[in-house]
Amino acid sequence: MSDNSYTDWYSMSDQAVIKQLGKFVKHHRLEQNKTQQKLAKEAGISRSTLSLLERGETVTLGTFIQILRVLGLLEHLNAFQVEEVISPIELAKKDQQKRKRASGSKRSETRESDW
Repeated sequence: MSDNSYTDWYSMSDQAVIKQLGKFVKHHRLEQNKTQQKLAKEAGISRSTLSLLERGETVTLGTFIQILRVLGLLEHLNAFQVEEVISPIELAKKDQQKRKRASGSKRSETRESDW
């Protein structure tokens, strides 16, 4: 949404958070000039399910993702992306384990072939 005011998500109840998600979906649906019927059909859900979400009722996470996909808003899920973080100690250990030199060729007695 275009409102840049700070929202204290922790002070909100679960139901209030769900209502915010519903407002988010409705806002973007209207911005894209889509009816509930059209968005629901494109998302493969019923219009009543979309209506429930927009009113702040509980729907499945899968349904929410389908709606975000149709609205072109999946990039908002980037906040949930987990990046592996290596501690400096682990990084130093891995660096010590790296090869520093080539081992060269090992001398082995080569036999002349009978061929």
